[in-house]
Amino acid sequence: MNVSWTVEKPDATGADTIAVGLFDGDDAPAGTPAQVGELLASGEARGSFKSLALAHAEGKRWLVVGLGERDGFSPERARVAAATARERAKELSTKVLCWQIPAGADGEIVAALVQGTLLADYSFDSHKSSANDLLEGAGKPDPKPKHLDGLVLTGDGDLAAIVSDAKIVGEAVNEARDLQNRPANDLTPTALAEHARRLGGEIEHLSVEVEGREGIVERSMGAFAAVAQGTDEEPALITLRYDGVGGTSNPDGPLLGFVGKAVTFDSGGISLKPGAKMAEMKFDMSGGAAVISAVAAIARIGLPVRIVAVVGATENLPSGRSVKPGDIVTASNGKTIEVNNTDAEGRLVLADCLCHAIGLGAEQVVDLATLTGAVIIALGSTYAGLISNDDAFAAQVTEAGERTGEIVWRLPLHEEYDELVKGKYGDLDNAPEGRKAGTITGATFLSNFVGDTPWVHLDIAGSAWDLGRAYAPKGAAGYGVRLLVQLAQSYLDV
Repeated sequence: MNVSWTVEKPDATGADTIAVGLFDGDDAPAGTPAQVGELLASGEARGSFKSLALAHAEGKRWLVVGLGERDGFSPERARVAAATARERAKELSTKVLCWQIPAGADGEIVAALVQGTLLADYSFDSHKSSANDLLEGAGKPDPKPKHLDGLVLTGDGDLAAIVSDAKIVGEAVNEARDLQNRPANDLTPTALAEHARRLGGEIEHLSVEVEGREGIVERSMGAFAAVAQGTDEEPALITLRYDGVGGTSNPDGPLLGFVGKAVTFDSGGISLKPGAKMAEMKFDMSGGAAVISAVAAIARIGLPVRIVAVVGATENLPSGRSVKPGDIVTASNGKTIEVNNTDAEGRLVLADCLCHAIGLGAEQVVDLATLTGAVIIALGSTYAGLISNDDAFAAQVTEAGERTGEIVWRLPLHEEYDELVKGKYGDLDNAPEGRKAGTITGATFLSNFVGDTPWVHLDIAGSAWDLGRAYAPKGAAGYGVRLLVQLAQSYLDV
């Protein structure tokens, strides 16, 4: 989709549909035709949040979008309003949509309108027969367009750079959604690694290294290797490095570490999951998808920060070679782990990946993982769970979530939880009995692999798919991409 900023009047942009935001109690915005005022006077158009009304004037469609109370309008509400407008525009066979920016809107609102439109315009149909081809073969006209050709935002000032960056981030989220939505026989660990390699070849200042089973074993990553040993598919340790633009990275900023779990299909291994909804376990690589796409967006924007990202990709399947309940494995930091449930595999992969990121010099680390079903019971899909060993870093990540709508809720670490993850025969137990505090014990386990390095763990199991928001109602959500990009940006805002 072509996305642009202009100071032209909406009716001069070439758009066939113009979205006009209306706050509760406001009159028709300046520059709109009389028909918009008539809709408002009749009560058909209202400022209540997400209300829609349509007028035809001057050869254009004018879509009046309710924004709710002005004082309560936020970037997240702007994303939802944009998604609502995009859905109506789709019904109207819109090709180019123009948003007339509400008076007083700042850059964050403008960026949110761009992202809300891009995310709502998303669909995943690469495995479906082309409707256009089928209809053309039958001599029938093309169906309604599935996607916008263009989005134009018009207002005062010069916000072209903000719009451009917002487009990059929105497309990165959709890129992560594509990875998530691909079936596991298509998106194997090797395919995910190839995708990362392509990004490294396309994007300046981004380098990518991939190691397979042999390299994982040679690095003494016994926890990661144990998960991967049950599948014929080659696992992948994917390392991405971004060192800013031409050596101009912020010299006072830390080397930021991103770590992502990418189990491309999780059957549970020997501790086999129930069959119901097992197909959704293709989404167990969502943390890795978010990390790869976020680093790519940061590099494309050219933020002057330094990042090392580590993604552990594997399948978790039962076979004669699979790790068994009761087996003891050794992680790369020397900790021994009793694998008492092979379906608690994500923490095994992350354990070695966290050690690897810190070994590469990461000074602050955030990991993303669809780690526990318990976080869904606790927080639903509204919040991701956050657990951290550092108050300042936790606050910084929380703020990034607030600014992007990818909100997080902090859960505690406490020394008493350490007792729950102690092993009987090894140092640690990957699945303590009793099912107490499942999300917290998962993070407590991981805390054994970060030492004193400031660290934030994000459990995104409830937010990675079927988010239920207007811009990502079903399927993959790309959750975490916007948060990670904003986190990187926050080092420049200090």
